[in-house]
Amino acid sequence: MSKEISQQELSEAALPVIITSVVIVSVCSIVYELLISTLSSYLLGNSVLHFSLTIGLFMFFMGVGSYLSKYIHHNLVQAFVWVELLVGLLGGSAVLLLYLTFAVSEYFYPLAFVLIAAISICIGFELPIATRIVKQHGTLRESLAHILSFDYLGALAASILFPLVFLPYLGLMKTGFIIGALNVSVAILNTLVFRKSVAYAATITTGISALILLTAGFFYSVSIQGLIEDLVYEDPVILTKQTPYQKIVLTRFGENDLRMYLDGNLQFSTADEYRYHETLIHYPISALRSRKEVLILGAGDGMAVRELLKYDEIEQITLVDLDREVVKLATTFPLLKDANKNSLADSRVNVIADDAYSFMKEGEKRYDLIVADLPDPNNVSLGKLYSAEFYRKVKNRLNAGGIFVTQASSPFFAREAYWCVEKTLSSVFEYTRPFRVNVPSFGEWGFVMASDFRATPRISTLPKGLAFLNESVAAGLEVFPQDLSKVQNLEINKLDNQALVRYYEQSLF
Repeated sequence: MSKEISQQELSEAALPVIITSVVIVSVCSIVYELLISTLSSYLLGNSVLHFSLTIGLFMFFMGVGSYLSKYIHHNLVQAFVWVELLVGLLGGSAVLLLYLTFAVSEYFYPLAFVLIAAISICIGFELPIATRIVKQHGTLRESLAHILSFDYLGALAASILFPLVFLPYLGLMKTGFIIGALNVSVAILNTLVFRKSVAYAATITTGISALILLTAGFFYSVSIQGLIEDLVYEDPVILTKQTPYQKIVLTRFGENDLRMYLDGNLQFSTADEYRYHETLIHYPISALRSRKEVLILGAGDGMAVRELLKYDEIEQITLVDLDREVVKLATTFPLLKDANKNSLADSRVNVIADDAYSFMKEGEKRYDLIVADLPDPNNVSLGKLYSAEFYRKVKNRLNAGGIFVTQASSPFFAREAYWCVEKTLSSVFEYTRPFRVNVPSFGEWGFVMASDFRATPRISTLPKGLAFLNESVAAGLEVFPQDLSKVQNLEINKLDNQALVRYYEQSLF
């Protein structure tokens, strides 16, 4: 005989319990979407693609779940509880399963599809069931109003909590476990309140077991993640830190190879970073007549500042980096301090935690040299820092005779993206000088120097004792072989087209 919720249970408990459940379910569903989208972007880049696909698939399969719910005619609370338990286990372990799959196989995308489908079908199934339960307490008009209004409230709460609380303070894996535990707790709450309408013993035993499993995952997530990261990264992981903006990972192999990864992308290896930083700094600065004021955008690791401090005539270096945690590591982590020669502690260095675009837009101070050592343009928020609009702001902050130089990704692996940066700069500045260097950890890497005068590097002015750059090496920096040569008919990167991000993403496939 089927069990139905009693009228007494309904009148006393249904509405507040189900409404509370809907709010929590809504928070959890949005967080699951954001977890899978964010992890996919971290591991595989192309954030616009992954967020768009994840949201689209979630919405579609939620529709499938809503459709399937019509086949449940009895035992609505029991169905609601079982689905909550299932979505809690699947959603709570999604990050763990996807991260592990990425580390050991090529099946990340198939698993992501299966998880998205299963989780969103469950979520789509829940809301109609909850609406039908509440309908037993009032009219359909009132039920829909209650369910939908609180569902949207939960969605708002999740969209605020994820970037401001969950991601920076818990990280992806811990967030997954705690959100899964929330879903399971909803199932347990409904089981306790509506015990006469469910298979109480089986349901409560399953719920408590699932909660214990997810709680254990939460408390052991650091160890679990460390084991997985050892599989993902080539070398032993010595530090991981999630910030509000990105995930920082440091690895070490032997005595001379400390590596920093941001969101899974290699930033430098101490085995050869001097090739990159000596070329980025010394080649353009040799073309300057005045070297008093320097601005660096990005480069919170302190390596570029280390090279600038080799010039006594530089009076002040302003470093602007969005993520203060990178700067903190550069000034406190012993291995990193040794690599950058404790450069950020120098009295001539002024560190500002700010977004580079905002800093260039709002300030007025002018500089002799502006260096952009920013991450590759793999999403639109970074792409704007390579746009014509941004470069015009840079130009307005240069002194007469000033020079701007930017890293511009690889002219070999991302050839169209590299030359798009050069073309965008040439639309703003009178002169551009593209140059490149081979860094073993990265391969061919490119830079572009831009100015409103014909800036000619004076190789003879290079500081003595550089590890890589000398007159003979510098003489070949602007030589591009045929397979690196300029690409014609490229678009200028603008805020309203983000052509550079498109070119860069095409290079990944």
